[in-house]
Amino acid sequence: MLGIPSGWRELDRDSMKEKALHEVIQLADVVSPWTVGRYRSPAEAKRHGEAILQPDVVWCAEHKIDFLPVVFPGFSWSNMYGAKFDDIPRMKGAFLWSQFVAAKRAGAGMIYVAMFDEVDEGTAIFKCTNNVPVGDGVKFLSYDGLPSDYYLRLTGLGGKLLRGELPLTDSLPPALTGEP
Repeated sequence: MLGIPSGWRELDRDSMKEKALHEVIQLADVVSPWTVGRYRSPAEAKRHGEAILQPDVVWCAEHKIDFLPVVFPGFSWSNMYGAKFDDIPRMKGAFLWSQFVAAKRAGAGMIYVAMFDEVDEGTAIFKCTNNVPVGDGVKFLSYDGLPSDYYLRLTGLGGKLLRGELPLTDSLPPALTGEP
């Protein structure tokens, strides 16, 4: 497996402009473009899926390479770098779900969920409390009152979506929201 920049196919955006990169990529069995922070809303995730992921999936299929897109629940680097707090909001799972949907629509058959335990960056999906610690100049995102296992369950439903066990819909799955 090879982690690569999101602009790998066209050698643009965050990618080096070195044609030898494609030669290296073709040595891999699986490629995984890093997309954390590359889009900030469900609409941007959808556009990324259509404009970037879909052609990436086609390129990989043509070269017999498995494609492993990355999704993430949100992002905040305020503790480490002083960036805006809750810079890419989780939107109670709607942002993460939009990426699962975009990847599925693009033809992805598997997904890497970033990052299981990155509490400092606001990308954690493991069980977290809504009673977050406080300290001198340190703030942590909560799960906005959602259950502590909410993002783990949402990730499980994302797996079901990929396997075709759930209908492809932009709305959060009823199994998560409790709606009929």
